Amino acid sequence: MNLGNNLFHARKKCGLSQEVVAEKLGVSRQTISKWETDETVPDIRQSKRMAVLYNMSLDELIDFDIDIKEIQEIIDKTSEKTEEKIDWTNAWGKKYPILTSYQNEVNIPNYARRITVMLDELKQEYQYSELDTMLVLKDILYNVWKGRKAR
Repeated sequence: MNLGNNLFHARKKCGLSQEVVAEKLGVSRQTISKWETDETVPDIRQSKRMAVLYNMSLDELIDFDIDIKEIQEIIDKTSEKTEEKIDWTNAWGKKYPILTSYQNEVNIPNYARRITVMLDELKQEYQYSELDTMLVLKDILYNVWKGRKAR
């Protein structure tokens, strides 16, 4: 995302109009529009004032990614009870169809046995709970995948 998009999405997330932001910052609505369309950029003082107005740090405003911020807010608000009701395979399967089709192709018991061994080793060696053990193994797997992707 570029700075203009960041400013636009941060303002929208706060439910503010360009007019309201312009009034609070002492600039014209057209100035806000130019910032949001990358025609011009705000100076550092105005950027800092916008960050305060949008209730975020200047770094967050510059790097603002509406999707990541919204996802994090949803995660923070989701209770364990609600999480248990979600069919994550089906939900992610809409984006990654392999998740709904691999069961007929992969020797699942073979991989499950090997993963169980790894889970048991982690749990025993570090005294993690079942959930923590699974999360650690998932994170290790993700980082291995990320490393392979970077090659």
